[in-house]
Amino acid sequence: MGCLKARRDWMNTTDFFRYLFYFSLTLFSVSCITGKNYHRPSLALPGSFGEQKSYSDTNSIADLSWKDFIADPELQQLIDSGINRNYDLQLALQRIGIAYEQVKQAKFLWYPQVDLQLSGQVDRLSENSLNGISTNSFLGKSYVEDYLSQLNLSWEIDIWGKISRQKESALALYLQSYEAAEAVQTQLVSDIAQGFFNLLMLDQQLRVTKENLDLNEHFVQMTRLLYDAGEVTYLAVQQAESQKQSTSLLIPQLEQNISIQENALHVLTGSLPGPVMRQDSLNDLHFQDTLSAGLPVALLSRRPDVRSSEMALVSANAQVGINQANMYPAINITAGAGLESFKASNWFNIPNSLFGIATGTIIQPLFRRRELKTQYETAKLQREEAVIQFRQSVLTAVSEVNNALVQIDKLKEQETLATAQTDTLKAAVSNAQYLFQADMANYLEVVTAQQNALQAQLNLASIRRQKLDAIIELYRALGGGWR
Repeated sequence: MGCLKARRDWMNTTDFFRYLFYFSLTLFSVSCITGKNYHRPSLALPGSFGEQKSYSDTNSIADLSWKDFIADPELQQLIDSGINRNYDLQLALQRIGIAYEQVKQAKFLWYPQVDLQLSGQVDRLSENSLNGISTNSFLGKSYVEDYLSQLNLSWEIDIWGKISRQKESALALYLQSYEAAEAVQTQLVSDIAQGFFNLLMLDQQLRVTKENLDLNEHFVQMTRLLYDAGEVTYLAVQQAESQKQSTSLLIPQLEQNISIQENALHVLTGSLPGPVMRQDSLNDLHFQDTLSAGLPVALLSRRPDVRSSEMALVSANAQVGINQANMYPAINITAGAGLESFKASNWFNIPNSLFGIATGTIIQPLFRRRELKTQYETAKLQREEAVIQFRQSVLTAVSEVNNALVQIDKLKEQETLATAQTDTLKAAVSNAQYLFQADMANYLEVVTAQQNALQAQLNLASIRRQKLDAIIELYRALGGGWR
């Protein structure tokens, strides 16, 4: 009879759990999710980039992978090394892993929390106490043993959709970290390419300087011969030597900058300092003639940093719902079942040692010293802050694209003019030297012509590098480089 009664009590407890589960399911089905669902805020976007209507089609160079956009094999190898070994990118990927673990944990928020407890306890009672006398009379000993094995369950019913918002926030943070890593890669591709362009510019400037040094040396020798023949004063020799020395001074400066730029590229590619292999010159690098920018609205889907900013806004919006739900009543269900005995010998005597506990609780916060209200109001302000940051990221993206387009157009004009100027000044140097030999020009005219020609060639190399930088910047600003 005792065995049947214990079994009946256990079945009643099981029925209670079943009814409690159905009741919780009903509450969940009629739950009301707190907070507002995310809607993208209004954005002020132009119909096209600047005044360049030819760029306002739907195609964009950002849709190309970086290997398709950048054709130079040596530069491709550097970028590939950077993507595989750059430490900033590796840190960004680790943050993706952390955020993904949080998403996996958020998926289990629907489930109850379950704990297993095993304990053994011995209470030594005073022999002069009433409990001690009663225990000694009843058990024949002055101590009490208690052995417990219990499975505990606790579950908060998601009436207000707090768990849904927590999952939404965790997923948005994961996507934010993913987009942030892609933004790091787009910047990395741009930095490596621009560093490579700068290196080729320095190479070209070094070649130009050495060529001009040879011309300076020839002019010094010619001036000395004329001085020996009494045709010019020694001041002409000194001016020629000074021009040669000024040109020679540029060579160690350029060699220093080349080494520093090589080391900077190795830092970006995650490798030790050393030379960078290259064979091409600055004039050998070419990109496609048509640089389609697409429509400004496409930046919302193409630029990783803009998408990352929007995911931060999605998470902030979900946090408002979470903090709002914390102010409402919470329904908690706790239950426990296990085995308990005052003797270790019959601890696992089933069903006599079985017991069960079930509790349902409704908790309504009343006075928390404005803690919950402050958290809710703070979450709303943080959402507005995220809206501002999102709009700012969009504005920055549009501005960067416009700037790159203007730079490309104007640098093309500058390159044309600088090329013509360089050709003119090269011819002027030859003419000045010829006229100097014929005593139809003085040494200052030759020195000035050489200075102008060298400066024009150095400037032309700089303009070509700036144009390539602007093309890569346009590619990055449009969201290219993460594919």
